[in-house]
Amino acid sequence: MPAQIYHLIAFLLAAVVVLWTTPDVKNIGIKSGRLDKPDDRKVHQRPMVRLGGVSIFAGTIISLLVVWWLGGFGFLPADKEWQIWGVTLGGLAFFLIGLADDLFNLSPSVRLLIQTLVAACAWKAGVSIDFLSIPTGGLIHLGWLSLPITIIWLVGMVNAINWIDGLDGLAAGVSGIAAMVMLIVALFMQQPGAALIAAALSGATFGFLRYNFNPAQIFMGDGGSYFIGFTLASVGVIGLVKIPAVTAVLLPYLILAVPIVDMSTVILGRISQGKSPFLADKTHLHHRLLEAGLSHRLTVLFIYSLTLWVGSLALAIAGIPSGTVYACGSTSLLSYTSWRAWRRVR
Repeated sequence: MPAQIYHLIAFLLAAVVVLWTTPDVKNIGIKSGRLDKPDDRKVHQRPMVRLGGVSIFAGTIISLLVVWWLGGFGFLPADKEWQIWGVTLGGLAFFLIGLADDLFNLSPSVRLLIQTLVAACAWKAGVSIDFLSIPTGGLIHLGWLSLPITIIWLVGMVNAINWIDGLDGLAAGVSGIAAMVMLIVALFMQQPGAALIAAALSGATFGFLRYNFNPAQIFMGDGGSYFIGFTLASVGVIGLVKIPAVTAVLLPYLILAVPIVDMSTVILGRISQGKSPFLADKTHLHHRLLEAGLSHRLTVLFIYSLTLWVGSLALAIAGIPSGTVYACGSTSLLSYTSWRAWRRVR
């Protein structure tokens, strides 16, 4: 069986599991009273179940286990197979941290401490950034700096996806687009192990949009956003950053530029105002677009197009055939959504 068939199986099976299990998870959340209630900072107007991450996690993991059972890991070297299990176990740990936060409302300091410990374990398992690229200096090996830089990357992406999860379908759609781009790039770079994880995650997130796009029926919660953030960051590490090429090392940061820039801008803004970087406010990109007069759906679609645009740039930089065509097409789409947004603001 061609290796690419396993990636298709992972994508489709993850989507089916999410579509099948999400209504049951919603019913369980309603009966248990685990609801996200509206407040001044949140956009939704009625209590919502925030346990959708259970379905996303189940869909991703079940699809990978089925692919493994079918022999889909058999074409991978031993170290690549171990990296998949390392990402899976790390994803499980981050999912449980987020789920505990959904259920028991952990303090920011406790969350950050546990996230750091799990990221350190993932680094030990091989999910590590071993070198960085300098535009004029090539690749620089990090040595002992690999550990803190890997932790910053993994924990940072976990919280970036969590922070962008502020509108119906926003985090799921942005993550699905990023995972699909990573799938294409990883296959082109001959990294089938990372591509398998990306395929499963993209299927799960796109399937979840059936219930999460505006008007949402359920939220993914911290369990879902933590799992997605860690998985995306890890796929970028094992599938692209470990390739000794300057362009490959830069690709994950470009693909995930939207949540990275959003989080960085918000943190710098809070610090410049003398506030804690962890203090929740309404200064994220989606908040600003809503305040400017855009509708809920147009805000989400505009950020989708922005994510697709940076992803298409990554395809072009990676040298994928027709990558420039995709970049031109996504530029046209972004121009159209920008025009629609400008008209709405006017």
